[in-house]
Amino acid sequence: MRTYLLVTGLVFGAVTLLHILRLAYAWPAQIGGWTVPLELSWLGLVVAGALCVWAFALARRGAAA
Repeated sequence: MRTYLLVTGLVFGAVTLLHILRLAYAWPAQIGGWTVPLELSWLGLVVAGALCVWAFALARRGAAA
């Protein structure tokens, strides 16, 4: 279970980093014919960052138990 949480934390950490880079460099994103607004990356940043922190916190708590 600890390995799963560490991998999950790393994946969400990578997603968080990509959102930060998209915001910093104003990278365009498109899904089908819809252009994703840059402001939506703020929401993605918060959600992915929270999931990353949560996964690492659970992995750490599991290691102490």
